[in-house]
Amino acid sequence: MRGMPKGIVVWVVGLLVAVALPARAQVAQQAAALALDNPRVIEVMTVQDAVTPYLMAQPDVVGTATGLADDGEVAIIVLVNEESPGASQAVERFNSRIEGVAVRARLTGPIVALKGKPGGGGVSHTAKQTPPIQLGTSGGWRSDLANGFCCGGTLGSLILVGGQQRILSNYHVFESDIVSGGNGITAQTGDSIVQPGLIDVGCVASSAQNVATLVKTSSLPGSNVDASSAAVISGMVHTDGAILEVGVPSSQTVAAAINQQVKKSGRTTGLTRSTVSGLNATISVSYANECAGGTAFTKTFTGQILVANSLSKFLGSGDSGSLMLEDVSTSPRAVGLLFAGSSSIAVANPIGQVLSFFGATMVGN
Repeated sequence: MRGMPKGIVVWVVGLLVAVALPARAQVAQQAAALALDNPRVIEVMTVQDAVTPYLMAQPDVVGTATGLADDGEVAIIVLVNEESPGASQAVERFNSRIEGVAVRARLTGPIVALKGKPGGGGVSHTAKQTPPIQLGTSGGWRSDLANGFCCGGTLGSLILVGGQQRILSNYHVFESDIVSGGNGITAQTGDSIVQPGLIDVGCVASSAQNVATLVKTSSLPGSNVDASSAAVISGMVHTDGAILEVGVPSSQTVAAAINQQVKKSGRTTGLTRSTVSGLNATISVSYANECAGGTAFTKTFTGQILVANSLSKFLGSGDSGSLMLEDVSTSPRAVGLLFAGSSSIAVANPIGQVLSFFGATMVGN
């Protein structure tokens, strides 16, 4: 989530299977049983993929996913815009079964893919750090100021591309300014990426520090990831990829699984934890071309990860670009790159897709 641009955020409820097992054993069994390669998950995703084009064509629907019904059954989740005039009827209409698969509708409020508002926590993720900085911190494009606003997001993690260390974040954090209207310029390769972001230094760029230079890759609107990277300036970033309150992550990655325990370190909400609630999500997200510039285009993503985000406690405005990791204490593996959310759901690109887009690997242990 980035400070100002608006989008559509989807919602789904994180649920637990009602099985008489000790809590730890239950979580472990669910995570193992409900991974992407689980036979039942594969069956449901196959049906989901078949019906998604029809469902997404309905005016009330903003997304689909494979998740859990209230009784713990693996089901197709249909995400219904609660602001649609026919929302209530749509919920009733979509609660059914298709080819033996349960279909359950869930209401969603307006989505936010934002940069902005103050955060807090025991460790400041918005303060200017003494170099070399740790990631999971406020940052963004040095000129991210337009239309009377300045913006910022999260410098998520460190990746390696062709021997070059780069900071990983979102397209809409680093390079979404592609029209010259609000500030007279557009984001270009070589532009400075700063820490903290402008939103946390009163919109005065000289109060922030340059930590990297943009490598413009224009992931949107053409690709299936909202991602961007910036080449590290020597001496400005921890070379081991350390992330605030997380430490050094693993250089390996892991695929998402329903009920998988995850965490992230971001600009606004700091270190937070949650649970994966949906796989293979198809969602529509609206984007602006520059800071607070209004909707410019809508992008439909497929194969995304949904995470429970009750009351925006996991992901808030300004957390866009955060790396989502498995919730273990030492050398956690990356699961996804967070980029959108609402007060009830967060959305992440699978990390494998992100790394493939850049031809990159994670920096870590």
